[in-house]
Amino acid sequence: MLHAASKAFFHLLAQNGVVKKLASRYGMRRPTSFARRFIAGETVDEAIEAARAIEARGMTETLDLLGESVTDLERAAAATREYLAVLHAVSQSGIERNVSLKLTQLGLDVDKATAVDNLRKILERAEPAGFFVRVDMESSAYTDVTLEIFETLWRHGARGIGVVLQSALIRSEADLERVNALGARVRLVKGAYQEPKSVAYPLKADVDAAYARMMKTLLTAGNYPAIATHDPAMIDLACAYAVERGVARDAFEFQMLYGIRRDLQARLVQQGFRVRIYVPFGREWFPYFMRRLGERPANVGFVIRGLVSER
Repeated sequence: MLHAASKAFFHLLAQNGVVKKLASRYGMRRPTSFARRFIAGETVDEAIEAARAIEARGMTETLDLLGESVTDLERAAAATREYLAVLHAVSQSGIERNVSLKLTQLGLDVDKATAVDNLRKILERAEPAGFFVRVDMESSAYTDVTLEIFETLWRHGARGIGVVLQSALIRSEADLERVNALGARVRLVKGAYQEPKSVAYPLKADVDAAYARMMKTLLTAGNYPAIATHDPAMIDLACAYAVERGVARDAFEFQMLYGIRRDLQARLVQQGFRVRIYVPFGREWFPYFMRRLGERPANVGFVIRGLVSER
């Protein structure tokens, strides 16, 4: 119950314009600022610098230019141009070519066809250059349309793309069968959005149980799945199940968020597992940051201390 209440609280904060303005003023102002624990920076150059540090520790990364819930086509077009610039910068930098994006950032809330066209523009530049593009999953209101767009592009020959499924949603195990049947790559997460009880498991134990079932399915029947979690028990379960079923360590990867559980990241690398870090950056970082706090309320004290030190 406490976890659900925390999610709801930070979901409301994420939509508060006054709080967002205050955080934007102080949150990324200095390298020691509180938001930089979870956000690589506001520019692609800062993200690339963070990616180089990650690769030096024996891991890989996916870059995510933050932004979502775009409400006009001009901003959607601008986000698309920004992503094309990110692809160019990454190509020039020599780091691994892997990015993540959200469809509402490309205009899905305004016009579905435009969002699809914007995604196609990115894929037309990304795939020939050897990029992998992960289409992030947003709240349950977007699950159907996200999977529909993903499947349409897949059936038209796009192969350098993957999608995300959330174990918190009751429907996700059926969706996993659907995506596995395509042979597409899945990132499995628990889910960071505040969801109605009609579509999501109300208890954390049920979310965890669904995650464990889906993880086992991915390890034995998925295409290079991404097991995205910071839960040590779930990580241990994945490692043990992979050994039990003879799944090679290079047949899947663990994924974790930038700035969270570097101890677990290092341990997995030492054990010979593949680890990818989700590296968010950009000016529109506040909603993402609020969801991270909602997932792990223990971080709130860190943020409060950071706000006090900024003044």
